[in-house]
Amino acid sequence: MQTHEIRKRFLDHFVKAGHTEVPSASVILDDPNLLFVNAGMVQFVPYFLGQQAPPWKRATSIQKCIRTPDIDEVGITTRHNTFFQMAGNFSFGDYFKKGAIEFAWTLLTNPVEQGGYGLDPERLWATVYLDDDEAMALWQEVAGLPAERIQRRGMADNYWSMGIPGPCGPSSEIYYDRGPEYGVEGGPIANEDRYIEIWNLVFMQNERGEGTSKEDFEILGPLPRKNIDTGMGVERVACLLQGVDNVYETDLLRPAIDLMAARAPRGYGQGSHTDDVRYRIIADHSRTAAIIIGDGVSPGNEGRGYVLRRLLRRIIRAAKLLGVEQPIMADLMTTVRDAMGPSYPELAEDFDRIQRIAVAEETAFNRTLASGSRLFDEAAGATKAKGATVLSGSDAFTLHDTYGFPIELTLEMAAEHGLSVDEEGFRGLMAEQRQRAKADAAARKQAHSDLSAYRDLVDAGPTEFTGFDELSSEARILGIFVDGERVPVVSHDGGGPPPDRVELILDRTPFYAESGGQIADEGTISGSGASTAAKAAVTDVQKIAKTLWSHRVHVESGEFVEGDTVVAAVDPKWRHGATQGHSGTHMVHAALRQVLGPNAVQAGSLNRPGYLRFDFNWQGPLSEDQRSQIEEVTNEAVEADHEVHTFTTELDKAKAMGAIALFGEQYPEQVRVVEIGGPFSLELCGGTHVHNSAQIGPVTILGESSVGSGVRRVEAYVGLESFRHLAKERALMAGLASTLKVPSDEVPARVVNLVERLRAAEKELDRLRLANARAAAANAAAGAELVGKVRLVAQRMASGMSAGDLRTLVGDVRGKLGSDPAVVALIAEGENDSVPFVVAVNPAAQDLGFRANDLVKTLGAAVDGRGGGKADLAQGSGKGAAGIDAALAALRAEIDRG
Repeated sequence: MQTHEIRKRFLDHFVKAGHTEVPSASVILDDPNLLFVNAGMVQFVPYFLGQQAPPWKRATSIQKCIRTPDIDEVGITTRHNTFFQMAGNFSFGDYFKKGAIEFAWTLLTNPVEQGGYGLDPERLWATVYLDDDEAMALWQEVAGLPAERIQRRGMADNYWSMGIPGPCGPSSEIYYDRGPEYGVEGGPIANEDRYIEIWNLVFMQNERGEGTSKEDFEILGPLPRKNIDTGMGVERVACLLQGVDNVYETDLLRPAIDLMAARAPRGYGQGSHTDDVRYRIIADHSRTAAIIIGDGVSPGNEGRGYVLRRLLRRIIRAAKLLGVEQPIMADLMTTVRDAMGPSYPELAEDFDRIQRIAVAEETAFNRTLASGSRLFDEAAGATKAKGATVLSGSDAFTLHDTYGFPIELTLEMAAEHGLSVDEEGFRGLMAEQRQRAKADAAARKQAHSDLSAYRDLVDAGPTEFTGFDELSSEARILGIFVDGERVPVVSHDGGGPPPDRVELILDRTPFYAESGGQIADEGTISGSGASTAAKAAVTDVQKIAKTLWSHRVHVESGEFVEGDTVVAAVDPKWRHGATQGHSGTHMVHAALRQVLGPNAVQAGSLNRPGYLRFDFNWQGPLSEDQRSQIEEVTNEAVEADHEVHTFTTELDKAKAMGAIALFGEQYPEQVRVVEIGGPFSLELCGGTHVHNSAQIGPVTILGESSVGSGVRRVEAYVGLESFRHLAKERALMAGLASTLKVPSDEVPARVVNLVERLRAAEKELDRLRLANARAAAANAAAGAELVGKVRLVAQRMASGMSAGDLRTLVGDVRGKLGSDPAVVALIAEGENDSVPFVVAVNPAAQDLGFRANDLVKTLGAAVDGRGGGKADLAQGSGKGAAGIDAALAALRAEIDRG
């Protein structure tokens, strides 16, 4: 039975049983606790916690899931994948243990012709939580399982939670006995290779708090209602129904292995476990990468982007270790599309972008491997030459910082050379370099565990947003919160809680809450009627559970009491600027697609009054001509004064019209469409906009840059900020024209001419300085002193010389000293208070035991610096020019002692 048929039978089974089929959520959810969706129930968490009322009592879905903590173990075992499909059925306060067991048992054991999977009931086992006597009895009553095929297990195995604060409860797992050829008998507690878990039924009834492990956390109390959350591993069931040994042999993964086996000199399953692991890594990671890219992630150096980059690079590395040198990413992505497309048509619809991003990362990493591998080989060789077995943290950091080697790749390569890596040293260097900006996100986002205080308000219904039609609304205060705790009153006079960490929840508001790249409105909330003295400045507006508007305010006067009537007023100047920025973003997006083509897909945006920032997927920088075209197309559309038309329609209809949706974004069935100039710009958007494109004002593109592999960023001013920027540019040009005494249109040519003349003069000065230095070096060579058995030139050179200059001169002097033992040491006062120095030792002096990389340390110690190099040539730099004479004297003494 093919995997697509397994999926269909699961959904059909539960839909017939009264469940609503819910599409898989993106693997990326707006949840600060999760890097990726890792369980089938994640999108339903607000319903389980009682934060929102579920729209259905029963639901079923097949959720895309990604788990990456054990990425290094992929392929070593044959049961685990980074990407997997979790088929689940869910009950929100409806049926409980008996219903869950009955639904699972009938699907697994019903004959194929009756819509089931036709598994032999005599080969099925179940586990229950230690004290769950009810589940123990139900398995015997409902399924007819004998007691000897039901085993009790502890919290680590049969008590489920997400690993973070949230819903939890005892679970019951279903196992299939694959037979004695897979291991000893005795049920799951004896051997989980023979008895393979296929379905986990979670009886979700409690809420957990913080904890340190799967077995160590506090149970906060019961959930508002008892729920069911189950998860059937689609890939594992496919193993059983397709009669194969492991998940890599199934119809969705084997094609990638076969593709690589046709190209590699060593095949799959030919006795080399190491090679088989590499094949499995390629098959697993290519599928996961395609899913992640399809949901809107691009390779990067942080968070999800880093995970994607690591997956792609592990594929490339594994292929090369199999002996495949030619590019393989394009064909792998094609194979994934063909295998997964029937279940995930978006992979086919967006295939060009997915393939282009994957291929671009392959191209970039191949360059990284070529250059970085040489450095690694040198570092590994030097480590072994010293008799050490640990590659230094600084070497690992250099590989990462200079060549983009992930530490995991360095660890793998080191292990292949019989070395380990000083990971602690590497992490320390990384900590010094990398700064993470998570504090703001943590302050703005509410994790699931933080929302209990808002639960009553969320359940009462959404905030009514009036901001599309008015900038001032009368509203009622539904709740007041200080640091997440609900309070009845807040005041400015010191009698209440602090006034600068306050949230006001209103029943209706004209304030736009930050989303879609548009930052929140600013303005005021003022008292009405008897409480007119109350006034608060609105500094931020965020959504809670996507339905409730939370106004972060600074109370400036009076007091606010829950239930009061207030007036919420948006600053009209702020809103005008914000609409210019947001509508300008749409215009730039449309212009980008017109100039670059449809592959210029949005990857993020930010707009605020007078400014916009737009990120898009694209390989390589834009040319000056492309930037000019984008700016011109944008401003032509502004000048055309297109009407901005907004309307609400069904999601499918909007997509059929050609409306652009963001990858990875979850949209409701009813969506808002913003149309500017008919076909010029048509996007799904919930933001605020101008009424006509001319109101945006001029758009001035400031620049274009890279923000990660395959992602570019355009920044621009709009409206009055654009005028101000252009006025500064005009004043600058006028000043240059006046200084150069030429018309403005001749300034660029005159500046180019001046720059060329300046460069020529600098080159001539460099030539004269070097000629003088060489003359001085020749004199120094002629006057070399004999120190012990060595002819020594140790000299301070003219100020301003660079390390490169000194290297050239050292070579000249050493060449003039002939074949007798000779050491040359030159030092100078360089630019920016630096003190460069270079030491050269000829072969005859090396035979006497002198090494340039040792002598350079003597110089460095005296000038507060350090250096290194090889036995024949070494260099360094210090910052203590006062110690130059002492450095040369110390060098003479060192040679004299030698």
